[in-house]
Amino acid sequence: MLMKKNSETAKNNALKRAAELKESIKDYLEYSKSMRTGFGEWGDIQKRQETIRGIYGVSEEEWRDWGWQIKNRIEDLESLCRILPLSSRRRDEVSLVGSKFRWGAVPYYLSLVDPRAMENDPVFLQSIPQIQEYVDEHGSMDPMSEEFTSPAPAITRRYPDRLIINVTNQCASYCRHCQRRRNIGETDHHTSREDLEQALGYIADNEEIRDVLITGGDSLMLSNKTLDWLLTELEMIPHVEMKRLGTRVPVTLPYRITPELCAILNRHLPLYINIQFNHPLEITPDAREACFALARCGVNLGNQAVLLKGINNHPFIMRKLNQELLKIMVRPYYIFHAKDVKGTRHFRTRVEEGIEIMEKHRGFTSGLAIPTYIVNAPQGYGKTPMLAEYLVSVGRNKLLIRTWENRIIAYDNVD
Repeated sequence: MLMKKNSETAKNNALKRAAELKESIKDYLEYSKSMRTGFGEWGDIQKRQETIRGIYGVSEEEWRDWGWQIKNRIEDLESLCRILPLSSRRRDEVSLVGSKFRWGAVPYYLSLVDPRAMENDPVFLQSIPQIQEYVDEHGSMDPMSEEFTSPAPAITRRYPDRLIINVTNQCASYCRHCQRRRNIGETDHHTSREDLEQALGYIADNEEIRDVLITGGDSLMLSNKTLDWLLTELEMIPHVEMKRLGTRVPVTLPYRITPELCAILNRHLPLYINIQFNHPLEITPDAREACFALARCGVNLGNQAVLLKGINNHPFIMRKLNQELLKIMVRPYYIFHAKDVKGTRHFRTRVEEGIEIMEKHRGFTSGLAIPTYIVNAPQGYGKTPMLAEYLVSVGRNKLLIRTWENRIIAYDNVD
């Protein structure tokens, strides 16, 4: 009888706890019903793509050719207005900002924009200039002091055992929050072979370098041939253990992930790719196809989101983003606090807001869906984690810890 009573008590406690947990996620589930996602809006996006193909007079096969997308990147006001119904005020803003900062986006990425809600559209805000860029006098064009952390051509070095090779200034789309907007210029150009060879020479001469990140611009804007050559050269340096590629094309131009590219990448394992999805709207069936293709060829995928005011600075949007990423084989890696780049102050949040967002992840979702929130120290002094405090106090043999539900609990701390 006592055993039966204990069993009933345990079951009742379990049901009570399950009800508490169910209640704790109701607000997120309710918010998610109205959240914009690439999969949820895919039907509308496809209709917009059909309209844009009609404007350009191209087939779906041509549309999915990444070379066509780059050739027809939208970077003038007339072309933009053929696709999006800009107000006269907005057209004036784009022209004015364009005189100071380069802008551009491929047709695929702009097809994600809902013309009926452009002022709050996360893709529109990341792609199309706003007047705040022009009038902003804060920040620096080089907040990470990359100019002063470059011991060799194309190299940026901030850490003891790893460094960056900047291989191009070209991107499929130019993000309005870009940390390297000073390098974009007016024309696309790749780093010269001579500079790349000097960069490789520097790496070869410094045996502590075991990890090399190839970025830009966007590393996958390089030709297959050049990318294959560069990865091969790095593999010939005995102390280089791993290569990484920084790219946003799975987000902005997923058609760049071709079978030919995947075959090349597969020859250069271990290889890691850092992507930048910033909003669930960017995760579409085409983006999933690109990420699955990369995963199938053995590449490890991580996401480095940027915390952006008015785009993803909401705990539920960021949680949904990270959950959607896991569904397409991308591990949430970092959330970066937006850097103090000149012309981007309107995107920046307070650090406390980022910490609060992270607190709404821990315990509320899978550990795999929890990235690290990072502030980049100025002058190139590197990534610094911003962590919520869960250790309340330390005694001789006891700790007080704070759980994800804000319960304060004593914890034995003995040898």
